[in-house]
Amino acid sequence: MTTVAAYAAPAAKAPLERTTIERRAVGEFDVLIDIEFAGICHSDIHQAREGWGTAIFPMVPGHEIAGVVSEVGPGVTKYAVGDRVGVGCMVDSCRECDNCKAGLEQYCTGGGPTWTYNAVGKDGQPTYGGYAQKVVVDENYVVRIPDGLSLDVAAPLLCAGITTYSPLRHWNAGPGKKVAVVGLGGLGHMGVKIAAALGAEVTVLSQSLRKKDDGLKLGATHYRATSDPKTFEELRGTFDIILNTVSAPLDFDAYLSLLRTDGAMVNVGIPEEPVHILLSSVFGNRRVLSSSGIGGIPETQEMLDFCAEHQLGAEIELISADRINEAYDRVVDSDVRYRFVIDTATI
Repeated sequence: MTTVAAYAAPAAKAPLERTTIERRAVGEFDVLIDIEFAGICHSDIHQAREGWGTAIFPMVPGHEIAGVVSEVGPGVTKYAVGDRVGVGCMVDSCRECDNCKAGLEQYCTGGGPTWTYNAVGKDGQPTYGGYAQKVVVDENYVVRIPDGLSLDVAAPLLCAGITTYSPLRHWNAGPGKKVAVVGLGGLGHMGVKIAAALGAEVTVLSQSLRKKDDGLKLGATHYRATSDPKTFEELRGTFDIILNTVSAPLDFDAYLSLLRTDGAMVNVGIPEEPVHILLSSVFGNRRVLSSSGIGGIPETQEMLDFCAEHQLGAEIELISADRINEAYDRVVDSDVRYRFVIDTATI
């Protein structure tokens, strides 16, 4: 066991505080990672404040982890000391179900994936995330960060990047396709970058035009305010894909009206409240209302390689660990452009 410094929420809705945690000894197929940067995802806040239900405390959040390998187990073949690596939202799965065998570990049907934090591992111990100095992870749930990406801007790709890349690839975003990204935040700004790099025509749908200049710089061709009723009138039947990145309830019927025949609205934000739709909103043009959860390990590696090729790092605000609680409040207030990243050397 190794004792490491970390920031943890001692109880639901309690401020995070500096503490120490125990990491398991490096096993045969494990990799010890010296964490250098950890992104702050809105999911961290939902879980630390129990917005998604009962959670495990003390909780060390963080599933956007970038660092350097400092030790490997004797059976490790994929990584060596000094390699630049990342860890995303999961650190294990059953490995035996059809989804796991197909590289869709995020949809594991053999008990579900083991999440990076707020979960219980196969050893019966709670998992602790990336707001810490070190982490031990099985090599099969670690990905390589290409040299073309600096670790600080790569960290958010382990959630925000793959969460938007996976549905855009699945629904064939590319040349000739019109993609709308709802919300220009931590997820949305990566959705815009990736959809544009895939060759799609991108429109940002945001409550106001406050971030219009940013959206256009990130790769959007159009930027429309959803607070303007004309937006929904003028864009009716326009889009092949709507990528909804916000975690607040929307008027889904209004957004579904913006899809072409066979278009898909894919939700990657998870509201804490139930949502409501009329089935007639999908009936008329064979529209699809769907969702998507992160990506498997192979696709996450594919995403990182794609982002390195196209120089698609996240737009970040680097903070010291003692500002985590301030950052949480600012994320809730949509006051970040566009991802907080913790310099873990300050833990």
